[in-house]
Amino acid sequence: MTPKPLPNSAAAFGRKPRLLILWICGALPGAATAFTMNMTSSFSALFLILLLAGIGHARGTGEFVTGQYRNLFVENGHAQPEVEAKINAAFQQLFHGDPNTQAVYFAAGTNADGPLACVSDVGSGDVRSEGMSYGMMIAVQLDKRAEFDAIWNWAKTFMYHDSSNSPAYGYFSWSMKTNGMPNDEMPAPDGEQYFAMSLYFASGRWGNGSGIYNYRAEADRLLTDLRHRALITGPTVKGTMTAGAIFDSENKMVRFTPDTANWNHTDPSYQLPAFYELWARWGPVADRTFWKEAASASRSFFQRAANPVTGLAPDYANFDGTPWAAPWSTNSADFQYDSWRTAMNWSVDWAWWGQDRREQQRSDRIQAFFVSKGLADYGNRFRLDGRQFGNDHATGLVAMNAVASLAATNPRAKQFVEALWNTPVPTGQWRYYDGMLYLLGMLHCSGEFRIWAPR
Repeated sequence: MTPKPLPNSAAAFGRKPRLLILWICGALPGAATAFTMNMTSSFSALFLILLLAGIGHARGTGEFVTGQYRNLFVENGHAQPEVEAKINAAFQQLFHGDPNTQAVYFAAGTNADGPLACVSDVGSGDVRSEGMSYGMMIAVQLDKRAEFDAIWNWAKTFMYHDSSNSPAYGYFSWSMKTNGMPNDEMPAPDGEQYFAMSLYFASGRWGNGSGIYNYRAEADRLLTDLRHRALITGPTVKGTMTAGAIFDSENKMVRFTPDTANWNHTDPSYQLPAFYELWARWGPVADRTFWKEAASASRSFFQRAANPVTGLAPDYANFDGTPWAAPWSTNSADFQYDSWRTAMNWSVDWAWWGQDRREQQRSDRIQAFFVSKGLADYGNRFRLDGRQFGNDHATGLVAMNAVASLAATNPRAKQFVEALWNTPVPTGQWRYYDGMLYLLGMLHCSGEFRIWAPR
């Protein structure tokens, strides 16, 4: 996006303005818009007090408005060329490195729509919609159209359900074998949401092609299905299932799954209010009000779901924010692998939109908690009250805690950014999830994860 110039006060308000307005929103990222004014009236004083006490960056001077994206690494003293080189090296390693020890991106031949490639969880031996959609998002942010299109082609060819009698119609299988056969045909909604958002960004960055590469048309259809997909009962590899829309109309929140047997719950890390604000502007017109309401609902949900002392949220939750211990995973009521991402989600929302100061408070809270556990060696799984039961110091969690610095106000935030900077690119058997979160974290912290308005 082209950075938005700061307004000239004389041009904007006349040659003899009674109020001199100084805009700081772009020059001091994260700051509220400050006003220097003639304080001759009680009204002016009251206005200033209310402004500075407001809920956001004066309601809408986040990065969407300013086009100015913070580079936390540069703020920490690293040179911009050094930052770019570090990100490019990480991309090359995870997408085009040694296939046995480094890469998670794998070319898979061609079809009528062109080259195919998948992002594989090499440790588990499958391909997941989560990683595929993350791979597309990383590719569009780094202007890697060939990789983006190859991943999207594989997803549409093997993961997408276009049979109208399938309970997964309009969605993507969340887990596939590398040969394209499904392990589970039902979707995991983080994948659908990242697919849609990356497609809109691709439309903005590269324009729209034809067929499956008409990015905006593909995103519009996917959003419509997320919101309105009718109930369908039919066979799957797991047996007969009934599934419907991925978003709950009453709660205005993303469901854990559209499968009606488990759809009265959510996954806190699937809540993406920063994306919903964009869909409220760019998505199908009939649903724009809904997406605006979904953004508000997600922000309030985070406040209920995150522990008020530690800032930790559960992997799975009810719509009221209380933890949900799924029958197949009792630890889903705890802070673990999925919920690492919650701090990224609310912190990016703050950076882009600046509408809810509670996001800043939560980022301060969660970083204070992890400092208390030892910045260099904190674990990766916790009860919500802070009791640790997983001892691995995970790269993915280091990355997510660094992104929390986009919203955090305490100076300790710089330590989390530096911790990510000093963390090597993941290698070995479990490089997939850590690697994807590492790259997302690097993009967010460098200001290279940007909004591209669709064409």
